[in-house]
Amino acid sequence: MKTPRFRISIVMAAAVGTLVLIVTSAQAEPLKRFDRFRSSERDATTLARGVLNKSEPAKVSRPAAPVPASPGYPRYRLIDLGTLGGPNSRHVAPAVSMNNRGDVIALSSTDILDPYPFTLQDEFIWHGILSNASGVVHDLGALPGDNQSLAAWISPNGLIAGLSGNGLLDPLTDFPQLRPVMWDSAHNIHDLGTFGGNTGGASAVNNRGQVAGSATNAIPEDPDVASFMNGFLPAAQQVHAFLWINGSMLDLGTLGGNDAAAQAINENGKIAGLSYTDTEINDTTGLPTVHPFLWRNGTMQDLGSLGGTLATPASFTFGPYGKFLNERGDVVGTSMLAGDETFHAFFWSNGMLTDLGTLGGDLSEALAINNAGQVVGRARLTSTPLSHHPFLWERGHMTDLGVAAPCQYGTAWSVNSAGRIVGGFGGCTADPDDRYFFRAFYWQKGMPIVELNTLITPASDINVDSASFINDRGEIAAIGVLPDGSTRAVLLVPVRGR
Repeated sequence: MKTPRFRISIVMAAAVGTLVLIVTSAQAEPLKRFDRFRSSERDATTLARGVLNKSEPAKVSRPAAPVPASPGYPRYRLIDLGTLGGPNSRHVAPAVSMNNRGDVIALSSTDILDPYPFTLQDEFIWHGILSNASGVVHDLGALPGDNQSLAAWISPNGLIAGLSGNGLLDPLTDFPQLRPVMWDSAHNIHDLGTFGGNTGGASAVNNRGQVAGSATNAIPEDPDVASFMNGFLPAAQQVHAFLWINGSMLDLGTLGGNDAAAQAINENGKIAGLSYTDTEINDTTGLPTVHPFLWRNGTMQDLGSLGGTLATPASFTFGPYGKFLNERGDVVGTSMLAGDETFHAFFWSNGMLTDLGTLGGDLSEALAINNAGQVVGRARLTSTPLSHHPFLWERGHMTDLGVAAPCQYGTAWSVNSAGRIVGGFGGCTADPDDRYFFRAFYWQKGMPIVELNTLITPASDINVDSASFINDRGEIAAIGVLPDGSTRAVLLVPVRGR
């Protein structure tokens, strides 16, 4: 029987980050084939309820006692980045939300009510924000008018890529028109435009001001097909990958289909993303065949798949976003196997695609890679009962990083140049609506994985429930939950001499 295509009614989305899909009960069935991990840390299901749903505030309770951190671990000072007047703030995850000089980008709600149904978490307009260890927060603003903006990637020298509303609705989708934008070193916002269509977004930027992203042209496209390539944000025109530099937008083409999206760029100008390879709809996914690509020197290279018809950079569950491309041009991601029933993490380097396997179960996903080729993500241990752990893969071997009691499962989100890893645990209490159900973790070689909250000094009443990025200085971008259930973007800074 043919599987229905994706039907997304409203997308509460950070288009290059954490996706929150709100679907009607009649439209939810097609999403189930990508729900195999959806009992997990802050994924699309849990984000749409509980902690992020202000009508169902997170329950307040005492956390089960974590395993105390032993000497030898770093200690961290927690900096609450606050809000822009609204009730919430958060980091985009997964995303390159920090650089090695300590600049950090996040999102915050303002005190301005949102006139359009583009809700990131609450009913207010959200803006990108910029901060550092000083705790001083800069509102990055948006394009003129009361518009949303999202800061998605920050370069080593502080350039920022993202998207902004322009105050108009797309007449083809009745969804706000979005524009790819870049904030320069003076924090001025620049509209990069589109290929003549109604929407787009910038996903990544390097030190040279080269911006990678995707934008629509004026050619009509099946909304299901276009929206998938547009980060699940509504679109009804062809979506093409672009490279923007010095005021000019270059169309990178596709791998044979009508649509493609660029999601990462390195300092050498190599770009990674995903593209349809044809236009024939597959019964198993409801989409044309999707492959990851690496673009360099004017050529888009097909990285292939592990046998299935759907393969993307980074993760299926959390989206094809984040640090999945390193400076050597290695790419990590996730691919369906033949038959499109199971999927595995992959590593691509120098023309070779490697299946990273699992930890004994049937599924795995890769989320990030560093320049040494160390890969992190999550993998199933067993399918009955469902169990997944964070992993580190290097030199052909996948290591189970484990979890810290009382938590039951976890996902690794980021790895820095020293091989230090951060991520999130789940199942830390019996109640998914409890604000301590999710907790962030920290791992370093030779020491057991540890709950990140135990490393914070002085202790905080903010429960840090997911850590999405760690830079080479050991600073960590994370999301915390306050006792009243509201969320905060937090920055964890190492306490020297501890």
